[in-house]
Amino acid sequence: MRLATRPPAPPPAVRRLFARAPRLFVASAAVGLTVTALSGAASASTGPVYAALGDSYTSGPLIPDQTGSPAGCLRSDHDYPSLVAQAIGAASFTDVSCSGATTANITGPQGVTFGTNPPQVDALSSATSVVTVGIGGNDINFANIVVTCSSLSFTNPFGSPCKSHYTSGGTDQLEQAINAAAPKVAAVLQAVHQHAPNAQVFLVGYPDILPNANDGCWPFVPIAFGDVPYLRGAEKSLNSMLAAQAVANGATYVDTYTASIGHDFCQLEGVKWIEGIVPTAPAAPVHPNALGERGMAQLVAAAILHS
Repeated sequence: MRLATRPPAPPPAVRRLFARAPRLFVASAAVGLTVTALSGAASASTGPVYAALGDSYTSGPLIPDQTGSPAGCLRSDHDYPSLVAQAIGAASFTDVSCSGATTANITGPQGVTFGTNPPQVDALSSATSVVTVGIGGNDINFANIVVTCSSLSFTNPFGSPCKSHYTSGGTDQLEQAINAAAPKVAAVLQAVHQHAPNAQVFLVGYPDILPNANDGCWPFVPIAFGDVPYLRGAEKSLNSMLAAQAVANGATYVDTYTASIGHDFCQLEGVKWIEGIVPTAPAAPVHPNALGERGMAQLVAAAILHS
């Protein structure tokens, strides 16, 4: 996504923060379910043939234990697809999610450290009966948004420098990027149906990253107070776009945002599902931790089992 103006260079405080954490930015109690309780719902001998596609919010980078090939996809054996596979009693399970994936990498290869992840739809076939897809964040340049907004926060922590940056010239560049991603998400869902014609398809939204009802926690997570509502609105707009594309393209949308309210990156360890820029648990910065992946798994498994 082309920026209207170049943001200022990150101040030393930001550079120190990023130096201490891997640059992997590329993102339910209400359900009343646990993965353990759900795991008896189906027998693995008769369960679904399940394939998981998606980006880093699906793959769970840096959550122990990292597994799979290529290693650069940073898949965890405790990402939500792995937990969902147990919960639904999958007869077989394939996880081809990959950190940094865009919609283009669902249908085309993705070069990563130590190899290439093949087109993710290659994991599908007529035998596949359940597919989950988590994609779209990298199509709006999620990593750049995090870096830009955190850097700009030090120029005006009580204002909205990030919003000013992305709306300069009178056009909201984030909303524009979300609109541009919509047909790409539609194409992904159509490709999934083509490669897995007998499968139920579930498009998984993004959980609550920023506080849903206040102005954040700068400087612990350096997003300016005035930018929190703006970025929260952008995430909600992204999820609304995903929900609309699911309806229009024969998929079921899984809302992970609503149940994750109150588990944003400003919460204490043991409550938050999303880590801040400097993680306090094994996970990539501004990504779900193990608790977040477990919460998302509960929601996705419930959607599959009740479909």
